[in-house]
Amino acid sequence: MQIGLIGLGKMGGNMRERIRLAGHTVTGYDRNPEVSDVSSLAELVEKLEAPRVVWVMVPAGAATQSVVDELGGLLESGDTVVDGGNSRWTDDEKHAEELAAKGIGFVDAGVSGGVWGLQNGYALMVGGDKEHVERLLPIFEALKPEGPYGYVHAGKVGAGHFSKMVHNGIEYAMMQAYAEGWELLEKVDSVTDVREVFRSWQEGTVIRSWLLDLAVNALDEDEHLERLRGFAQDSGEGRWTVEAAIDNSVPLPAITASLFARFASRQDDSPQMKMIAALRNQFGGHAVESKE
Repeated sequence: MQIGLIGLGKMGGNMRERIRLAGHTVTGYDRNPEVSDVSSLAELVEKLEAPRVVWVMVPAGAATQSVVDELGGLLESGDTVVDGGNSRWTDDEKHAEELAAKGIGFVDAGVSGGVWGLQNGYALMVGGDKEHVERLLPIFEALKPEGPYGYVHAGKVGAGHFSKMVHNGIEYAMMQAYAEGWELLEKVDSVTDVREVFRSWQEGTVIRSWLLDLAVNALDEDEHLERLRGFAQDSGEGRWTVEAAIDNSVPLPAITASLFARFASRQDDSPQMKMIAALRNQFGGHAVESKE
């Protein structure tokens, strides 16, 4: 299958390679000419045979809107656009309507896997009309982890990104719990090897998880996280999750508290936020701030 891929950063670049390894043809475009296969979106569209599929992996908001607008002028009726970034689900509804007026299909794909996706595969939560989604099944199969799980057609347009938003909200709360436990263990005099306590939890406990494994990785690199500043950014999806909870009268005390804890990190050099920052760097390659 042929596909165009726009945005070849930490996620997009690895996705291009994983799709190619599955035997598909990928033409990638990025503003960085060193990684791009073509020099423009127009050239990318020219290289694809109709009906075309173009997957967008750029930052949410203005960047995604700009690409969708340009693709709307380049693509033809029968083509399909996939937004695999972290767009808000309400933007998906807008983009689907704009493109549908030109006969162009739209699919939103929440993608989870971070910098490990090339090796482990990506969890995919997809929204859109059945006819558009089914056309992309070979690409979804290439990207997902091996085995029966890791891909879901979650519902209509917006459902994929809404599901990924909730996933990230849960992620916030889980990271916060590990961070709070780590800080308490570091604080008391009786526990002398916090890193090995975390390592002991990796087998046979009810709190074992990939995030716990990544926490141990981070502690192996910097046992007391002394090289990190206690600051952690929020991507926006935590805020959207809390806002959606308010709109739907659903109580989310743990996720809401974890979001507010991120805000607290901007006031002081928070020990908990050192662990949050370390975890975000481990799974997503997100930047960290050093003590220097």
